[in-house]
Amino acid sequence: MKTLIYLGVILGTVILLFGGFILYSMLTWYDPPQKLTLAENAKPDPINCDSTLSVLSWNIGYAGLGDDMDFFYDGGKKVRGSYERTVVNLDSISHFLKQNSSKSFTLIQEIDLHSRRSYYLNELNTLTTETSYFSSLAPNYVVGFVPVPPSSPMGQVNSGIMTLSQYLPTNSIRYAYPGTFGWPNRLFNLRRCMLVNRYPTSNGKELVLINSHMSAFDDGSLKKREMLYLKEFILIEHSLGNYVVVGGDWNQSPPNFPVTRFGENFQSESFLLTNIAEDFMPADWNWVFDPEFPTNRYLNETYTPGHTFRCLIDMFLVSPNVEVLHNKTIDLSFRNSDHNPIEMNFRLIK
Repeated sequence: MKTLIYLGVILGTVILLFGGFILYSMLTWYDPPQKLTLAENAKPDPINCDSTLSVLSWNIGYAGLGDDMDFFYDGGKKVRGSYERTVVNLDSISHFLKQNSSKSFTLIQEIDLHSRRSYYLNELNTLTTETSYFSSLAPNYVVGFVPVPPSSPMGQVNSGIMTLSQYLPTNSIRYAYPGTFGWPNRLFNLRRCMLVNRYPTSNGKELVLINSHMSAFDDGSLKKREMLYLKEFILIEHSLGNYVVVGGDWNQSPPNFPVTRFGENFQSESFLLTNIAEDFMPADWNWVFDPEFPTNRYLNETYTPGHTFRCLIDMFLVSPNVEVLHNKTIDLSFRNSDHNPIEMNFRLIK
């Protein structure tokens, strides 16, 4: 009888703790409005249409996904690397961005503010302390405690996407992408978004610069909704005569680009690499990427050149009134992030 009572107490305690945890997760669930203004400026910097502008985009993998890492979501085993290596990664990322500080705009994905996976380092402060750039950050992963994997939970995550700019924008706005995971998974997953900066130009129109990070670990339905939302948004902007530049991590390859260009595709249960549809955008819009170098490597294993699967999922999309002058992928051999940075020079056509 006593044994049954003890078992009942233990079971009741477990149920109570689990229920309390779910309630806590529901009450702290990050659920921002669909449109969240992050900054407004009464005197933005106008951009001369004759200027040559430059943009860099890089998913820095929160300085935790260097070439020494595999990751449990991608078929690996690890949750985070060592503190020492995370600091080295962050220092190297910071050094690279300082070397490229002449860029007009810098788009960063997966930057942590206070996360267990990156040892609670404030990466925003590290990457913005020594720059005079205007910076804006849109949170997209804010969870009090991620309980997976059970053997070593990811824990607290506070992360987002950041745009740095030499020009002061009219405003900087977070737009929520539609769709969420099913319950209760939605409580512990990203709230995907795009970060939109607007700049006045010398011909009375606006440059609309978009920093985006699409869904990865879904069945494809969330990504489809996100893409359709983005498409409608940018087509409206272009119809108003505005210039549109979208950059970031699309978690899919460009239209018609061979997904096995850099090796046989590793089959992951959680991520299926696909192409953006050839007819997704009107033919006069331009997908901008460097076909010679991969931008991402899989995390099912530590990085082994010639063996680890690599792919191209980071790129730019520009409207017909944007002239692309140069673009390339900067091959850093995935030393400090599972992504390589990409860059583009462009001009606004009057």
